[in-house]
Amino acid sequence: MWAASCLASCCAACACEACRTAVGSIGRRSARIAYCGLFALSLLASWVLREVAAPLLQSIPWINHFHKTPDREWFETDAVLRVSLGNFLFFTILAAIMAGIKDQKDPRDKVHHGGWMAKIFCWVVIVFLMFFVPNGVVSFYESISKFGSGLFLLVQVVLLLDFVHGWNENWVAKDEQFWYMALLVVSVVCYIGSFAFSGLLFHWFTPSGQDCGLNMFFIVSTLILVFVFAIVALHPKVNGSLLPASVIGLYCTYLCYSGLSSEPRDYECNGLHNHSKAMSTGSLTLGLCTTILSVVYSAVRAGSSATVLSAPDSPRAGSDKPLLPFSKADEEETKDVPKPVTYSYSFFHLIFSLASMYSAMLLTGWSTSVGESGKLVDVGWPSVWVRIATQWATAGLFIWSLVAPLLFPDREF
Repeated sequence: MWAASCLASCCAACACEACRTAVGSIGRRSARIAYCGLFALSLLASWVLREVAAPLLQSIPWINHFHKTPDREWFETDAVLRVSLGNFLFFTILAAIMAGIKDQKDPRDKVHHGGWMAKIFCWVVIVFLMFFVPNGVVSFYESISKFGSGLFLLVQVVLLLDFVHGWNENWVAKDEQFWYMALLVVSVVCYIGSFAFSGLLFHWFTPSGQDCGLNMFFIVSTLILVFVFAIVALHPKVNGSLLPASVIGLYCTYLCYSGLSSEPRDYECNGLHNHSKAMSTGSLTLGLCTTILSVVYSAVRAGSSATVLSAPDSPRAGSDKPLLPFSKADEEETKDVPKPVTYSYSFFHLIFSLASMYSAMLLTGWSTSVGESGKLVDVGWPSVWVRIATQWATAGLFIWSLVAPLLFPDREF
């Protein structure tokens, strides 16, 4: 017994020391990766609690104070929302603390990049305290999460448009035949992918013998959008490029597939339902990992976006300083000048706040379809319409990005 106790103590001490070493090794360059890891941990905690915490929540009197105990799905949704609420508050508090940081000499810069043991402890405490808040607070958070999720999807669309236009401008600026050919090849591949993918959508989601007018409308309207993008981009007055039009067209086709595949499994027009009724744990794990990667990528890219977040005096916004100082005096003066931050810390954390809302909606079927989605992630009619609305918003913003310079020639876009 004594030997076993000593061994357990040694193992615990080694584990704590390993965690302390890992946390202590987080530096300025790896801080954003650490925030991504913390966010991924919150999603994993939400998923685990959704699967195992329902019996525990049923036994807590200030949560289960109903005359008739709700179904198990209600407690699963409640567990996800409470973890998401804690995550939202954590990142929102950080966003408020980091507001207005312009250079690295600001004391709050160290808070953003360091103090990880304290931040992890605070995150755990905040999430734990969320299981003591009244149900009314959680219900209110559930309502505003739908709007916050919409904002997050809008940010995703803006980032995609910024990326595609930047990609096109970068290759065109090289002004070489090879890069023009590369633009053409990528555009053709994207169009072939869009049309081939659309053919699969007709095969999967408009089975013969079923009245699938809604699915037919979604697929046909997507094909129309793909053609409209090309027509508008190639108009002589617009003077656009096929690359952005083809990439956005392929993305809209993917959004159509994502929406149709989120239809309830018992819907007769969902041709994938025969293969999805008995989803394995591995499939669910893959779906959750994909969601995590998508959300984390959007948050990190938004937190690093030069067009949206860079301060006017940041290096990304341009600088008139010479690359090398002219003298030692200039070098000493340069050392005394505080380095500006390269992105907005506050907005970086705000994106994670919105991502917390969005991930909660994914894990709960947008909190309205737990009964029909069962254990599946992001399944139900609300998920379908969110995907289709995102597609329409993407199409509208892309067309606006092409025609806005014509409508407002005096403004810079």
